Amino acid sequence: MFHSAHSRRHWPTLLLSVLFSLNGLDLSAQLFHQDSLKLIARQFAFTEGPAVDKAGDIYFTDQPNNKIWKYSTKGQLSLFKDSAGRANGLYFNHQGQLLACADEKNEIWSISKDGQVTVLLTAIDGKKLNGPNDLWADKKGGIYFTDPFYLRDYWTRKKPEIAGQKVYYLPPGTAKKPIVVADDVSKPNGIVGSPDGRYLYVADIERNKTYRYTIESDGKLSGQTALIDQGSDGMTLDHQGNIYLTGKGVFIYSPTGLLIGHIEVNEPWTSNVCFGGKDRTVLFITASTAIYRIPTYTRGVD
Repeated sequence: MFHSAHSRRHWPTLLLSVLFSLNGLDLSAQLFHQDSLKLIARQFAFTEGPAVDKAGDIYFTDQPNNKIWKYSTKGQLSLFKDSAGRANGLYFNHQGQLLACADEKNEIWSISKDGQVTVLLTAIDGKKLNGPNDLWADKKGGIYFTDPFYLRDYWTRKKPEIAGQKVYYLPPGTAKKPIVVADDVSKPNGIVGSPDGRYLYVADIERNKTYRYTIESDGKLSGQTALIDQGSDGMTLDHQGNIYLTGKGVFIYSPTGLLIGHIEVNEPWTSNVCFGGKDRTVLFITASTAIYRIPTYTRGVD
């Protein structure tokens, strides 16, 4: 996730009809209606990192203004946390804790319901991370996160302390050291895992690719597959395994990497997406200075 359009690559121009496969049968059906896209609010500097809690409420960041906001299933928008560590990507783990890529000091945070912060990771071997960007937690309590380098104007350092931009896994438990699980990427950005814990999807925004990896029992990754010839800022999955990528609107790909739909968002940049609402059928979209919602005929995954 980032704030600049300079890294945008060549996004697909041929938008196919919206089709999806259910139980092995090819069925023609719409996943959404474009005219159902609704603006929730436009009062931010740059929105990012939407995440859903167990109730279906959405939390998202306004990184330049250093805030985390909450949008409830009742349609109420409220400030959840000020002085939010310049939080970028967010994700609720299976214990109900809000995890955050705290970009201000390049840390990984856990945030309680009342806004109290526990710093989970601050450095590796005494060296600052490049800038944790997006993250996903497995059912064991481990955390996968991307660590690209996007120079921020609020940092004192001007170059990385760690060579390479990689994907890490922070095992569950205290005092655990993160391990590199993917160094075969150029600038990893968006990340999400399948609900069964079998696969991890990583968007390489510099190579303009989205990769799928197999997650091994020890948390390590194997079998990099270039699934989609498109990078992404943020990303999510629905329960059918369709993959939602962002950039110029929202691109929807089948589990096999076929482009099956596109949601037009009239904003300079679409940063991230997340399913929410009580039944997880509403797709929430953070885009530039705004946040949107669109009902769908599918649902997200936990």
